[in-house]
Amino acid sequence: MSKHYLDIVIVKEKLSKGEPIFVAHCTKLGIASQGSTIEEAKKNIEEAINLYVEECPEVLEEIDSEEPPTFSFVEV
Repeated sequence: MSKHYLDIVIVKEKLSKGEPIFVAHCTKLGIASQGSTIEEAKKNIEEAINLYVEECPEVLEEIDSEEPPTFSFVEV
């Protein structure tokens, strides 16, 4: 089985009570998860991705995911 790379974005949000939470989005698959730390959010989104791909393995054939994505950001 070949390797596939999927980009995720993790952002810090606040719950209604003001508590911080980290929300992880897999932009190519349109799924999200969360965690109380960045590490937990990353672990949870990885689990969600694996479950999704287990149910819909054909999705990996439909997207270009064989090369790691390149990321950057700008400060404004």
